Amino acid sequence: VTDLRAGRFLGVGLDVYEAEAGLFFLDKSLEGVDDDTLARLVTFPNVIVTSHQAYYTEDAVGQIIDATVQNVTDYLARRPSENVLVPRI
Repeated sequence: VTDLRAGRFLGVGLDVYEAEAGLFFLDKSLEGVDDDTLARLVTFPNVIVTSHQAYYTEDAVGQIIDATVQNVTDYLARRPSENVLVPRI
């Protein structure tokens, strides 16, 4: 949140929120948000928070498994991984 306030991010999209259990998949439109961090995040115009629904498909789980195995294999072979967003300098 501090980095968002400081303008260090042009935009942030969160597909996974650590404390999302019980916050999504139910209609809570008539209730307030009890989670202070989430409440703060959604006040930023450059932040989008969605529930982690992609995880619930067979294809998504298969892709997660494949990517994880490839990441471990690359790491053990000391090869660069195509899944690294910010390579080590």
